[in-house]
Amino acid sequence: MKKQSLQTLGLAFVAVVGLTACNGLGKLVKNADKITYKVTPDPVEMHGDSIATVSISGTYPAKLFPKKAVVTVTPVLKYNGGEKALKPVTLIGEKVEGTNGQKIAYKAGGNFSHTTDKVAYTPEMKTATLELRASGAVKSKSKELPAKKVADGTMVTSLLVKADDKAIIGKDNFQKIVPQTTNTNIFFTINQSQVRGSEMTSAENKAFKEYVTKAVANPNVVFKSMNVSAYASPDGELSRNADLAENRAKEATKAMMSMFKDKKTKVDTASKEGFYNKVTTAEDWDGFKKAMEASSIADKDLILRVLTMYPDGEVREKEIKNLSKTYTEVADQILPKLRRAALTLNTDLKSRTDEQIMALAKSTYDSLSVEEILYAATLTNDINEKLDIYKKAETKYGSDWRTSNNVGYIYLMQNKLNDAEAQFKKADGLSANNPIVKNNLGICARWKGDRKAAMDLFKSATSAGSEPTYNMGIIEIQNGNYAAAVANFGAENTFNSALAKLMNGNADGAMSTIDNSADKDAALSFYLKAVAGARQGKADVLVNNLKSAIQKDASFKQMAKDDAEFIKFRENADFKGLVN
Repeated sequence: MKKQSLQTLGLAFVAVVGLTACNGLGKLVKNADKITYKVTPDPVEMHGDSIATVSISGTYPAKLFPKKAVVTVTPVLKYNGGEKALKPVTLIGEKVEGTNGQKIAYKAGGNFSHTTDKVAYTPEMKTATLELRASGAVKSKSKELPAKKVADGTMVTSLLVKADDKAIIGKDNFQKIVPQTTNTNIFFTINQSQVRGSEMTSAENKAFKEYVTKAVANPNVVFKSMNVSAYASPDGELSRNADLAENRAKEATKAMMSMFKDKKTKVDTASKEGFYNKVTTAEDWDGFKKAMEASSIADKDLILRVLTMYPDGEVREKEIKNLSKTYTEVADQILPKLRRAALTLNTDLKSRTDEQIMALAKSTYDSLSVEEILYAATLTNDINEKLDIYKKAETKYGSDWRTSNNVGYIYLMQNKLNDAEAQFKKADGLSANNPIVKNNLGICARWKGDRKAAMDLFKSATSAGSEPTYNMGIIEIQNGNYAAAVANFGAENTFNSALAKLMNGNADGAMSTIDNSADKDAALSFYLKAVAGARQGKADVLVNNLKSAIQKDASFKQMAKDDAEFIKFRENADFKGLVN
């Protein structure tokens, strides 16, 4: 009985082998190593938070693919702690019907091509391999082909992007020298150029003299010049009016020189003729027009039309005098105001010294103007001292958006994200749609991981300067849009600009940008240059720069050892000497 059972089992085994041999799956499994594959890219790459699509092509040799077989090939990404099956491809023999797939001939063999979908990247996928798993079936019979590794991975160089977002400070409008002007007038009687005593004691000139007296007493005031503009009204003969205006300028200048010689208002430079800039107008038609427009004279519109119709001064005067009743009003109300010398005193007000401003910022900050206290913060490189000054500015001038914004700016420098965002929101409430504040809020959004909101904020802030555009470049690196990142960075020589160029295929440009950047001596910069060397196939560039990176920061040894960028150089003796 036992012998019979063994015979029956043997016959069953022979039958199975016979069936498998007949359907061709056994031969396919046995010769699976003859199937060739090519994967692009190899190693696989991560771009924009995803494992990028992978193109797989394969070649089946002649007389291997069963005519009635359906073979499913599944790319599988294997990584530390897990694996992820990618989109499979179906291959069919030449006699298969009713099943969609890429056909492979039996006699001649054949090729197939396949592109996977993107897969969300996780940190565990940094060290990974890509293998192909295939199963063949003929009707109800099936067999698994040996799994085959076809690529290494994953290149994650884009993750080197630095958080060097450019925040914007609310700048002060502090001026070390503030130009100032004050004005007064001296009026003359008709056809006269003498300065009347009553004019020098008028309310206007008393106020002017008081201003000068105070200015003289202020050591921070510097007298620069005086503009004397003398006029004659547009009635009378032109040549006579020209002489009259000239004489009025001279007499007005003498009156000012006399005032400045007074003990209380003594200004040494003002006693010199070169201090005065004299300009004369023989017929003040512009002043006449402005005075008429501001008047309530009944026929002013008619007179203004005369000015438009007749460019010649004598004709104008004749036509206006023909309006006898109206001309009387003009002579009483308009012309006396035109017989004048308009005087403008130009002075410079020197500000407090930097030392004075800084001392006050530390002691009695509330005695400083908002521009002075904002300026004070620029006089120190101590970040905590800057913060203290900006906080004082916010206490004193809380309605000025710059004070809240600048406190937030320092918080960003200190990596206090929530505190910074609160300050920027406060500034936004004080100055709605302010592009500077929008830029800074965009940085907060990006740091919190909301790239879409950050991009929208940066786009609304481009009028603030180049900073928002630069910040958009950082997001484009993260999104895998490297050409856009390069465009956003423009001529900036920074690590991120170099990274964008490298990821966009311009290794030489990346190297040049790094070498011209402020970060050129940083360990990470040398590491990026090592990656650029690897991508160019230049072992010496790779090794020299990697050596510099490791000397500056030993952690780059392990990083390089695991980095897929250097897979092709792992057997290089110099490389092995650095990472082992």
